[in-house]
Order: sequence, then structure tokens, then C-alpha cells
Amino acid sequence: MTDTDALLQGGPRDGTEFNADGAGLIELEINGMVHRYIPTTRHTEDKVVYTYDGMVDPNGAQDGVESAEDRLASPTAADREPPD
Repeated sequence: MTDTDALLQGGPRDGTEFNADGAGLIELEINGMVHRYIPTTRHTEDKVVYTYDGMVDPNGAQDGVESAEDRLASPTAADREPPD
């Protein structure tokens, strides 16, 4: 059996124990998406807790996902002009 030093909290691998070797970021590719976990100051027993930080597309931003008109509809964007 492999010794583990970390525990994933949240996300698709919630509760998974693994050996992190003190990594500052854990990225797991699951079903074509990258899921990120970051270390916390919390410990459970002798394990560092890594909390879920979200999911990103490994291909980066995709065209058509967001438009300037939609951003202008946001109340925080009321004073901005759309990009050319």
C-alpha cells in the first residue's frame, strides 16, 4: 500500500487520498477537462487538505462563449464601451 500525505476536498475527486509531495497545485484531467486543487493550511490526521479550485478547458478560452454586448449588460460594466 502506498503512503499518502494529502486529501482532496470537493470537486469530482472529493475524499481521494494521494501523495502530493508538497505540490502547490494539483491538476487532474477528467473527461477532457482540467480540475484544479490547491493546498490549504488545514490538516486531517496526518494529511494536508487540498481544496477544489474549479475546472478549466485545457484548450483555453473558446470563441463565442462571451460577447461584448453581454458584458455591457452587467451592472458593473455600465460605464464601459464595447471593444472594437
